[in-house]
Amino acid sequence: MLDKLKQIEERFLQLQNQVSDPDILKDQNKYKELMQEMSGLEEAVDEYRRYKIVINQLESSKALIEEADDPEMKEMAKEDLAELKESKEEIWENLKLLLVPKDPLDLKNIIMEIRAGTGGDEAALFAADLYRMYSRYAEERKWKIEIMDAHETGIGGFKEIVYSISGKNVFADLRYESGVHRVQRVPETESGGRIHTSAVTVAVLPEAEETDIQISPEDLRIDVFRSSGPGGQSVNTTDSAVRVTYIPTGTVVICQDEKSQHKNKAKALKVLRARLFEVEEMKKQQERAANRKNQVGSGDRSERIRTYNFPQNRLTDHRINLTLYKLDLIMEGDLKEIIDALKLSAREAYLKAAQS
Repeated sequence: MLDKLKQIEERFLQLQNQVSDPDILKDQNKYKELMQEMSGLEEAVDEYRRYKIVINQLESSKALIEEADDPEMKEMAKEDLAELKESKEEIWENLKLLLVPKDPLDLKNIIMEIRAGTGGDEAALFAADLYRMYSRYAEERKWKIEIMDAHETGIGGFKEIVYSISGKNVFADLRYESGVHRVQRVPETESGGRIHTSAVTVAVLPEAEETDIQISPEDLRIDVFRSSGPGGQSVNTTDSAVRVTYIPTGTVVICQDEKSQHKNKAKALKVLRARLFEVEEMKKQQERAANRKNQVGSGDRSERIRTYNFPQNRLTDHRINLTLYKLDLIMEGDLKEIIDALKLSAREAYLKAAQS
């Protein structure tokens, strides 16, 4: 393992030199590729360097215990030694998790789809709340959000909203959000104060490049029509909305958020590629002996993954039996604790499966 860590650090240093090469800087695609690789190694390199510092400090403490004549100095060195041993074990465990092979999809941007399920207007309102929650988290991470399509209700909810999120390690952070999110709360329209249970479905799709998924123009049917719903001004006065149908599977994508037919078509094709790419990835994972079962949940959109209980200010993730009593903060985008716990659980499950 130490040899592997040394190789990773050497590769990291090599990449640092490469990205400062003027010839590389001229090639933006190559530069982006190298920066992404560096980003994927950085955490392990930082932790390995911490490990080496602790090892050196351990050796110094041991030498001081053997050489010091002052009893008080010896006692202080022994205390330091005990703390350093704990740090060494902690860092070593972290390093084992960081050496779990990274999924190349983790670096991809995503298409996120949020749809109201059971619960009528209350489900649509919660879909809007989830969109706001993920938007706040994305803002904190300096990610970019672009709405692809949205179907609003008259009271501020969403029957469906589809949007892209781009930035650093987006899929790595949000990949475990796919599934059914259940909410328990008293709706604003409920005069009797009764708690209602509603559900919203979230899908997280890795964004596919044109090289990932080849779509033949002959396999597409493209229809244009006038936008409907609360478009405002000129959005719904021209035939700018686009419906793209992928004939082999019957997959349909509609985009009407932009005033430009061209922009709506580009967005629709981006969503279509992501959906087709997800289907291909699921096939590959099944061929690899259900890889997701070694991680957190199955990624199945029908799987109930989380409950948001507003009266108790409680969030429970059923896959990892995690309960947090800070739902108010989570709904404002404070997702780091639960995302970190999901990623850690996935790594631990991978290590356990690899050792069995």
